Amino acid sequence: MRFCVKCGKDVEKTLDGLCTECYLDGRQFTSLPHHVDLEVCAVCGEYYLGGKWVPSSKKNAVEDFAFENVTVLNGNRIKCLESFSEEQDPRTFLATVISEVSIEGAEVESEASTIVRVKNTVCKRCSRIQGSYYESILQVRSEERALDEDTMEQVVNMVMSYVDQQSRINRQYFISKVEKMHGGVDFYISSIALGRTIAKIVSDKYSGENKESAKLVGRTPDGQDMYRITYLVRLPEFKAGDVVLWNNKHYKLVRVFGTGGRIISIKDFKEITVRRSDMSALKVYRKKSELGNATVISGGPPEIQVLHPSNYSAVDLRVPEGAIIGETVKVVDIDGSMYYVP
Repeated sequence: MRFCVKCGKDVEKTLDGLCTECYLDGRQFTSLPHHVDLEVCAVCGEYYLGGKWVPSSKKNAVEDFAFENVTVLNGNRIKCLESFSEEQDPRTFLATVISEVSIEGAEVESEASTIVRVKNTVCKRCSRIQGSYYESILQVRSEERALDEDTMEQVVNMVMSYVDQQSRINRQYFISKVEKMHGGVDFYISSIALGRTIAKIVSDKYSGENKESAKLVGRTPDGQDMYRITYLVRLPEFKAGDVVLWNNKHYKLVRVFGTGGRIISIKDFKEITVRRSDMSALKVYRKKSELGNATVISGGPPEIQVLHPSNYSAVDLRVPEGAIIGETVKVVDIDGSMYYVP
């Protein structure tokens, strides 16, 4: 049995000759430096907390950073009970952290304060973006002479939306530059892996052809070759809504997806699936924008009568069961005969 040199009480064990109560009495168990510097990116506004850049309000960042810098003098820190700060000027805060620590099984509160100075810097991601950094290029082209404006906008929106989502998981993912040109659009991408993924997404979406090529651009400090990868996605001429030829028959291309496409016969309205490997055999007969509009005179499924869009003669058209017929319908001329386009 031992005794406390301060109060004289007999105890099982002592800390520096004192019982637990006397040892805890009046002691400070946490400390903070006189001041700490909190980095904030002047470009994106994120704060460097916990070894990474994160979005935060200034007040929360200041208080979280103060707690992050607390040192426990003895025992193990359990949790932060409270943090608060007082703004001295827009870049300087007096932050106080009240922590709960465990000392020999006893939980005690300890308070420490520091001056948090908010310092502007530029994070690695923003520095790379400003420097137009990229590891891969995605080139999107068309089998036609030029990528049409609507498709180009769809591709740009799809790619930018995907990268925005992925950057929330990995902030090193970004697009440093987008170049639209007459023949298509180029994306300058921060990562080779991200470029490869986006190329596959675009080629799957439009059932396009995907190729890649590598260019040696230097060496790493440890002597490894550094490559820049260019991904070329060539989109087919056809798009959903076009009338196409397949196996010498006319179909409307209903849908394009990663594993192929869905087409419907112009003549008997039967739908079939075309495998991805066979999609290149589709040939455009009439683009969606080139289809005619015929005014409906009378009738309903399975047959309607319309005015021929060129000579205004009455034409009988077969339509599929369940078709919703409005004032006009889409039609196409095949070998001098008019057909309803479902």
